[in-house]
Amino acid sequence: MKFFRVSDRKGIILAAGKGTRLYPVTSSLNKHLIPVCDKPMIYYPLSTLMLCGVRDILIITTKSSINLFKQLLGDGCQWGINIKYKVQEKSEGVAHAISLGEEFVGDKEVVAILGDNIFHGSDLVSFLRAADSASEGATVFAYPVKDPRRYGVVNFDDNGNVMNLEEKPSDFKSKYAITGLYFFDNSIFNRIRALNYSSRNEIEITSLNSSYLRDGLLKIEIMSRGMAWFDAGTFDSLKDTSTYISSLQLRQGLKVGCPEEISWRQGWIDDYQLVKLADQLISSGYGDYLFGLLEGK
Repeated sequence: MKFFRVSDRKGIILAAGKGTRLYPVTSSLNKHLIPVCDKPMIYYPLSTLMLCGVRDILIITTKSSINLFKQLLGDGCQWGINIKYKVQEKSEGVAHAISLGEEFVGDKEVVAILGDNIFHGSDLVSFLRAADSASEGATVFAYPVKDPRRYGVVNFDDNGNVMNLEEKPSDFKSKYAITGLYFFDNSIFNRIRALNYSSRNEIEITSLNSSYLRDGLLKIEIMSRGMAWFDAGTFDSLKDTSTYISSLQLRQGLKVGCPEEISWRQGWIDDYQLVKLADQLISSGYGDYLFGLLEGK
């Protein structure tokens, strides 16, 4: 099965968080390099962007971690993509981190994803591509959660219209959390410049999304029950995510978040290049899976 597609949109992965909810593990290691099942966490948001057809990707990270990411991912040419890197010197919020990619994005639209957010489901690709097709405004995704107090939350009126967005509300009115995947048009950078710092001394992503909402340019897509979203930023969620992915892979014999497979199915690398990648990974069993793709073709 091939799914050829290339998006004109630029991608940004936000991987500069301190990961304090995973201390002491992350006191000396960027959390986005922690293994989730059989892959580094960063592989999953990277794969999400690749599934959308995005080939130009900027990773925002810390000064202490940038060389580790470069060692792991390189410039992306092995997967037929282009990866650049940028350091966020000071933690000033998600919207601020996205603003660091202005030169990289240029006059294109942008899709940004939090480096610890993992998505899966049969409808995921259609969701991504529908959002990617919109050239004006912003599209974000909402997902029902048991405890919305950890997230930005979208509130609806009785007719299902979006009323407002709230950041980590203590008294929540809605169970729909905004996930860490955002599609924006090119007005994003002017919008960020117009935002004020919050009480947490951050430029909040909720404030950015709210600016689109005020202009009638925010689209909220609710992810269905057949889709999975994990914020793998705590020990419990990290364990749940690994268990979910491990169970799927053992049951189906198909990998989740495999950039080698995605790039091959997209036609960005050929069979020979896939074999070269498989050879390098043969001792872990990961390479066997890649060879199996060719045998099953």
